[in-house]
Amino acid sequence: MRFQFLAIATSMAIAVVSVPKATAQIPFLPQLQAPSNVSTDSNDRVVSGWIYLDGRGLFQIAASKTNFPERSEDIQKKLKKISQNYFQSPAKTAVKVEVRKVNELPVIYVNGQYLMTITSEDARLRQVDMSTSADQITQKLEEDLQEAKQERQTQFLIDQGKIAAGIGLAMIVMSWGVYSWQRRSKKDLVYPIASQPPRGFLNSPTSPTDQPITTQLNKQQKQHLQEVKRRLFQLTQAGIWGSGSFFILGLFPYTRGFQVGILTAAQFPLRLGVVFLGTYVAIRLTYALIERFTSTLIISRAFLTPESSERLQLRVSTFSGVTKSIATIICVVVGILLALISLGIDIVPLLAGASLVGVAVSLASQNLIKDAINGFLIILEDQYALGDVITVGDVGGLVENLNLRMTQVRDSEGRLITIPNGEIKVVANLSSRWSRADLTIPIAYQADTEDALKLIETVAQKMNQEMQWQRHILEPPQVLGIDQFGDRGLMIRVWIKTQPLKQWDVARELRRRLKLALDEAGISISVPQQAIWVNEDQLVNFHGNGKAN
Repeated sequence: MRFQFLAIATSMAIAVVSVPKATAQIPFLPQLQAPSNVSTDSNDRVVSGWIYLDGRGLFQIAASKTNFPERSEDIQKKLKKISQNYFQSPAKTAVKVEVRKVNELPVIYVNGQYLMTITSEDARLRQVDMSTSADQITQKLEEDLQEAKQERQTQFLIDQGKIAAGIGLAMIVMSWGVYSWQRRSKKDLVYPIASQPPRGFLNSPTSPTDQPITTQLNKQQKQHLQEVKRRLFQLTQAGIWGSGSFFILGLFPYTRGFQVGILTAAQFPLRLGVVFLGTYVAIRLTYALIERFTSTLIISRAFLTPESSERLQLRVSTFSGVTKSIATIICVVVGILLALISLGIDIVPLLAGASLVGVAVSLASQNLIKDAINGFLIILEDQYALGDVITVGDVGGLVENLNLRMTQVRDSEGRLITIPNGEIKVVANLSSRWSRADLTIPIAYQADTEDALKLIETVAQKMNQEMQWQRHILEPPQVLGIDQFGDRGLMIRVWIKTQPLKQWDVARELRRRLKLALDEAGISISVPQQAIWVNEDQLVNFHGNGKAN
């Protein structure tokens, strides 16, 4: 699988990198021209740009920022008219490019038609004198005009058509190959990763309690990888057809201008698309790596004990969710910065300004930073996790959401309570690793204490031996004895160590069974009682006062 991803990524890179960068003028789309070295400091600053013929750059010209557009458009129009006249001439007609002196300035004529005057800015652009600059442009013009006329010959167009047909056939074959590869990779999903039992340390099979965790992680990992593969396959197909069509447009002189025009018009959307797709793929790959790392920890039994499998599942969901959130934020921020760079925006001043804003925000949001730090420590130290039942101060309930900033719990009445992590000083976790059912059974003072203790222990042990409850009870129940003398009678205390969050179920069932067993044995469960003692003298006085009245 690693080699498959490497091959796909390589083809994607070839499809994107092989497209040349367009930064010059298009003869029939002058509005797309972007002269190089343009500065907004002054309109008198010298800028430069290309003059094109059939989509190919012939030579560069230079002028002030104010005069450059007009001069470039004028030369481009004259060159277009001269080239059309030359292309309509007989096949063996030679092109004549000459340099004349007019007012001590070199002037270029093509077949007797005026094209342009070489200026000192043009000479400085090439770092030569004006005469040498004129000779260079003349030589380039003569070669390219002859080549352009040759490309319009019938035999050349036929040869280029054959090349285009070959490229089209190669595109179809490559596209079909990628499609077949994608089909085969989808068939592999028939046998999911989870169907293969994961192996533990020293290749020993994992325990049955490990299966739900590793199966879930492997399933999520496979989903992320399949999404990455699907996007890469789509990008590969787009790269094949896009680059092939782009190359075909450059084979013919009549369509080569469209090649440059399409690339010039689409270069910014293409860059942004690549950045956004790369960010999305990076997020998905990060998710898959997180799931893979977590699954490896579980399979290697680095933090797994017989008592911690249920607890580990809670930690996995918490760690995975928080880590994915952090990774998403990082990838999105990096993607935004890359998008700004692709648009030609200097991000150094932006980063400097962002750092100042960050300092101001950090000073104004100290509580938020405190919440984030405390939230990080809660997750790192495993104080509690998603699915735990906790008590914080006067509130408590099931943890439904946990991130670096806050904790949300659902209480017994269904209310969702949000607690900032910075406000959590002391927390009671009722479901960390194991729980305990703590029962106090009131027995009447008149009951036989030994019989009551034996009956309670017998009922608890019998319940522990049943398969339905044995998986929830971790250790044999402990009947501690008479805990105290209360107004309700003798208080007998029982402890039962259970799986996390199972203490309430176990306690309810044991109370039900104890009620039935005590009733059958004739041992009454005491109720609050109150006795009033009156001495004989007070009783006589009471009756005497009653008769007097």
